[in-house]
Amino acid sequence: MSLSTFLELVEFKAKSASVFPFIVGLFFSWYFLNSTNPIYAILFFIAMFLFNMFVDIWDNYNDYQHSDQEDFKKGTNVIGRKHISLNLLRTIMSLMFIPSALIGIYLTYEVGLPLLWMGLFCFLIGLLYAAGPLPISNTPFGELASGFTMGVMIVVISVYINSYQIFTWTPHLLWHIFLAASPEFVWIGNIMFANNICDAQEDEKNHRHTIVHYLGVTHSVLLWNIANILAILLVFLAIYINVYPITLISILLPLPFIIKQMKLFTHEQIKVKTFVCSVKILISGSLGLCLGFLIYWIYSFFA
Repeated sequence: MSLSTFLELVEFKAKSASVFPFIVGLFFSWYFLNSTNPIYAILFFIAMFLFNMFVDIWDNYNDYQHSDQEDFKKGTNVIGRKHISLNLLRTIMSLMFIPSALIGIYLTYEVGLPLLWMGLFCFLIGLLYAAGPLPISNTPFGELASGFTMGVMIVVISVYINSYQIFTWTPHLLWHIFLAASPEFVWIGNIMFANNICDAQEDEKNHRHTIVHYLGVTHSVLLWNIANILAILLVFLAIYINVYPITLISILLPLPFIIKQMKLFTHEQIKVKTFVCSVKILISGSLGLCLGFLIYWIYSFFA
């Protein structure tokens, strides 16, 4: 298997959907709770990244196995298109899942059982997302499941690992963490949404009734645009109630680029051409947040 095939198989271009929530959680723990645990954070990052690749391979594997459309299996799905051995896929998935699980068990021993329950929740959603009699990705709840699991739960776990000694499960703290995570929640869910919009006709042939099936493409594109605007507004709400420092107005810098991508996707919804607009919005918006994090981190040395 070539490197380019492997990167397509694990959907490497979309890995920002797990990296940026991790960074958000790390910054929130440092800024809001004044606590970090670098070694545990690095171990969690490795486990998270491996598990995320496992889930993406699992998703492609199940799509290939369950589809009754030969043009999809041989022309669209990377497994059939690149003639990847199913035995090789199972081996690769094992090599990703087992180390991820072992790291998770070790971290649970070090930081406490809440990590186990959160990890099991993410694991269950990851498996049910593409498997079972009715995979979540085939329902109207795929965007919610992916956005919440990656955009919110990764942030919560990142915060917990970096501040487990002082972490308290209070509605006040959880609300602030959710607000900090909300832009990533929206942008990640929107990646799934853009994917389903582009795949609308193909999903109908494969009997996948996503939210686009119920809303229609036109209304779905409108909702996709509204969600992107909402993500920006949520950053300013977080600044207003002191969940984020004022330096997060850096989110304005990528705004022209985000608007450009919104226009491109609104004009045409083609998988190989404009689906990437949603990924670019996540990356550029998240980089805008990270710039604000960096500015505040530098400022803190001189304050």
